[in-house]
Amino acid sequence: MTTPPAKPKRRSQEWFGQLSKDGFLHRSWMKNHGLPEDSFDGRPIIGICNTFSELTPCNAHFRGLAEKIKAGVYQAGGIPLDFPVTSLGETNLRPTAMLLRNLAAMDVEESIRANPIDGVVLMTGCDKTTPSLVMGALSCDLPSIVISGGPMLNGRYMGRTVGSGTDVWRLSEEVRAGKISQAEFMAAEEGMSRSAGHCMTMGTASTMASMVEALGLALPTNAAIPAVDARRERLAWLTGRRIVDMVREDLKPSSIVTRAAFENAVIVNGAVGGSTNAVLHLLAMAKRAEVDFSLADWDRIGCDIPCLVDLMPSGQFLMEDFYYAGGLPGVMSRLKDKLHLDAVTVTGQTLGENLADAVVYDDAVITPYDQPFKPHGGISVLTGNLAPNGAVLKPSAASPHLLKHSGKAVAFESIEDMKARIDDPDLPVTANSILVLKNCGPRGYPGMAEVGNMPLPKKLLEQGVRDMVRISDARMSGTAYGTVILHCAPEAAAGGPLALVQTGDTISLDVEARRLTLEVEEGELARRRAAWQAPEPAMKGGYQSLYVDRVTQADEGCDFDFLHGRRGAAVPRESH
Repeated sequence: MTTPPAKPKRRSQEWFGQLSKDGFLHRSWMKNHGLPEDSFDGRPIIGICNTFSELTPCNAHFRGLAEKIKAGVYQAGGIPLDFPVTSLGETNLRPTAMLLRNLAAMDVEESIRANPIDGVVLMTGCDKTTPSLVMGALSCDLPSIVISGGPMLNGRYMGRTVGSGTDVWRLSEEVRAGKISQAEFMAAEEGMSRSAGHCMTMGTASTMASMVEALGLALPTNAAIPAVDARRERLAWLTGRRIVDMVREDLKPSSIVTRAAFENAVIVNGAVGGSTNAVLHLLAMAKRAEVDFSLADWDRIGCDIPCLVDLMPSGQFLMEDFYYAGGLPGVMSRLKDKLHLDAVTVTGQTLGENLADAVVYDDAVITPYDQPFKPHGGISVLTGNLAPNGAVLKPSAASPHLLKHSGKAVAFESIEDMKARIDDPDLPVTANSILVLKNCGPRGYPGMAEVGNMPLPKKLLEQGVRDMVRISDARMSGTAYGTVILHCAPEAAAGGPLALVQTGDTISLDVEARRLTLEVEEGELARRRAAWQAPEPAMKGGYQSLYVDRVTQADEGCDFDFLHGRRGAAVPRESH
């Protein structure tokens, strides 16, 4: 008579497998869900990390999506347990959701570690929910898989498509220029957000959904299936199935999120014309994953990648069109010569195996590699005496004639200063000027808000000007466009050179040479530096003080310095 194989020792059995009073308590309380006895016999316990919130409209449909994940988990022989974490809605949170990204990542990490789960499904959607959940999971290194909520359906207004975010910026400037009425502007609201889901432009939400798929952390097609398409629910079901198998295989993020995976993500970001926000989030993820990956790598790996996807804000189509055209697998099939096809993914197969049957159905949306939508889709990293540790620019969203430019600075000391003076008829500004915004970085705002795409002065809009060079230590919405230089590091509030810029100074930009130069003699800069005083924090005490004291600069991802690295998911001491 053969001896039956021993049951694998699951992490959750440290809670549920004991015959002591502690095991009694853990099992007994969980049975109030109606779970039968064999739920605790060693089968995988799967946590569903859910960022549902009615205050996060992008993620408001997650209760239903979670039920499909649960069905997949049950079908594969696991036990699903849904738990909430901090939900970060870009549309409503003030002063900026980025201020709370690290708080949410801490919540995720500690929730995973503290609870009796063997693997986790990360439900992401709105911009910061993706990096915060991935960052927390990387520090724990339990089997993890991402499913995004998916983009909204295409916006429709007055017989044409409108893109979330992108058309807001455009229409807002048209109102200020007197081209359309306030009533016409307000009427566009109802047509822009007409279904569940996140922004349907290639904004930060769509970009980060693409990044997790490119990293190998999500099943193929995750990035683009519309939120209300039944295939999104099918993917949720398959995700629930797959995480159970990942636990059985002990397939952890540390086997997936490697240097090769980050290089793949940078290449894909260029090809889709992704958001500059991805730079910060991937740098933060790399610190968590203990992978050697820097801001310079973004430029070196991605600078020559053409933009293959004709999507707003760089182009004309939207995410629904992108999915029908072949989605991210279609894009990556056209990048095979550039990608690390041997990279492991959550499917248990390599990226190359995942792409074996990938097809592009519409060359107008996903263009051929040798006939790209735009020749440069990658993020350009600029350095020079104005940004010694780097700044970024998205060439595909910029005006070509401004990529080499020299002009006089018009400097604003704060967001309030900019808003108070930008439409002043006496503002000393011309179309050739360079707008400079200070004290909007990670420590200065605090939280590094999306205010880098400053509005153009009204008097220039009335003259027909639609773009100018703008420089700041802030971020920009992934749905925005323009010749906007962002993430200047060190930031002004930390004493970076941006703090020393004065109105009338000459600034030179040369994107091809990757240079950003403040044309002021070093002696004068030294004099200004000696007179500079750090701004007072917006709030003293509480979380904001922790943030300002411990956040890293943009070139390191703006995570807290004490959160870098993996701490694992070792079972803590008993609670009773």
